Amino acid sequence: MVVTLIQIIFELPEATSLKDKRSVVSAAKERIRRKFRISCAEVDLLDSLRFAQIGGAIVSNSKEFGETVMNRVLSFVEGNLALKVHDSQIHSEFY
Repeated sequence: MVVTLIQIIFELPEATSLKDKRSVVSAAKERIRRKFRISCAEVDLLDSLRFAQIGGAIVSNSKEFGETVMNRVLSFVEGNLALKVHDSQIHSEFY
């Protein structure tokens, strides 16, 4: 069993309140979940107004498959969402 994880830190320059931020982050998580069928959550920077960190995970039987999916997630976030990606990491663990 292989668990592949992604962490993305992005900037929300348009957010003027935590309510605005939560709305944008929730919409982004939902779009990622629906499109790629991965688990996704806001994992850090919860009190920051301008930045957010989301994490995602997928369980598969192949490291290559999991990392391919996560690279597609990253491309989707960069290309289709109004978010400026500052950092991202993809990592696989074997169990």
